[in-house]
Amino acid sequence: MILKRNNIWTIFLLCISLSACGYRFAGSGSFPAGIKSVCIPILKNRTSEAGIENTITNDLIYEVTRHDITVLSSKDKADSILSGVIKSMTIETIAYKDPQTSSERRVTVTVNLKLTSRSGKVVWSGKGLSDYEEYDVMQNKLETEQNRRDAISTLSKRLAERVYNRLTDDF
Repeated sequence: MILKRNNIWTIFLLCISLSACGYRFAGSGSFPAGIKSVCIPILKNRTSEAGIENTITNDLIYEVTRHDITVLSSKDKADSILSGVIKSMTIETIAYKDPQTSSERRVTVTVNLKLTSRSGKVVWSGKGLSDYEEYDVMQNKLETEQNRRDAISTLSKRLAERVYNRLTDDF
């Protein structure tokens, strides 16, 4: 009876130790190099889309502030600087009503980002980070334009979340 009881405890302890093997939700780590504060200046915009730099920068700031990182406006006071450039924004037709008329388009945005410590050392970089979102093409051009802006807003939020997750992966 005692032998069986010891076997049960051994199996129980083995199960507990295997269940605690280091897995966690994405983005649940911390910023690299013990960084506690960051300055996120407006991203450089290399596209023809006016204002996209504000949208993506604001979504990055929002995503970082949702977690335990302080976002500061002063580069001199922050532990690090998350800077970057919006490299491209492309729009392609993905569905047609007829050979001349599109019914759905996809907008794709690509960014390059780097996290630099106060001393100027690059702590993390992500090149070619991209995301896309589809939107409907309507008869009314104003509705199509609104759908395009909504798609950019949606992909910007998702891209900011992916950037944060990559920054905090701890791999």
